[in-house]
Amino acid sequence: MEKLPKVAFPFIIGAVLLVVVLAKSAITIDSGEAGVLFKTFGDGVVVDEPPMGEGFHIVAPWNKVYVYEVRQQELFEKMKVLSSNGLEIQIDASAWYEPVYNELGNLHQSLGQNYLQRVIQPAIRSAARSVIGRYTPDDLYSTKRDAIQVEIFEETKKILDKQYVQLNEVLVRDVTLPPTIKDAIERKLKQEQESLEYEFRLVTAEKEAEKVIIEAKGKADANRILSASLTDKILQDKGIEATVKLSESSNSKVIVIGSGESGMPIILGNQ
Repeated sequence: MEKLPKVAFPFIIGAVLLVVVLAKSAITIDSGEAGVLFKTFGDGVVVDEPPMGEGFHIVAPWNKVYVYEVRQQELFEKMKVLSSNGLEIQIDASAWYEPVYNELGNLHQSLGQNYLQRVIQPAIRSAARSVIGRYTPDDLYSTKRDAIQVEIFEETKKILDKQYVQLNEVLVRDVTLPPTIKDAIERKLKQEQESLEYEFRLVTAEKEAEKVIIEAKGKADANRILSASLTDKILQDKGIEATVKLSESSNSKVIVIGSGESGMPIILGNQ
């Protein structure tokens, strides 16, 4: 160092300072992230401009950049809530959310980077307690789960309105009831299923009986109509017809089938 000319010291010091300034001024924002600029000697958080996007940025060394993840994120919650009849129920739910990109400055200014704990968690917990409190354990265990899921989503979204957060979906993953209540509901559902099966068998048997009655009535009506149409003349003609066929047999000899109009018997036989 003693051999360096004194004029070189300012250049060395300047280069070191330049490296330090560049190191503090260079900001790299990764994929799926955005930056909020804070101007130390200006108006603070920049809210009237879009956030800083992905890539390399140079900012004044006295300013700060707060980086936020702007992808869709998931919050998983286990909550104990009360049903309409006061029973404690555990709900496992997920919320899909993301910050509103163009409002990132306002989000940082009003809520900060821990906005998840400040607004999203309290909102979904409040909505879940409100919605579950309107239903019985039977509803939660059976057919109403999809409706409950939609209601929790709608109420949570209403709470988060104007909080610079976008709620995309709420999923109710599991509902855990007290064991005694769960067993009672399952027994009730089983009894209802057995009752429905019994009613189905009764209806089926009744329809089969109606079918048999209708078929029997149809046959009786057909026989009655046939009997009414068989006059003496028709019966005589049918008898002659049958006798003629019989007389044509090689084994037939002489057949008397009754009297004609002259009172004489009609005799048929082989020649």
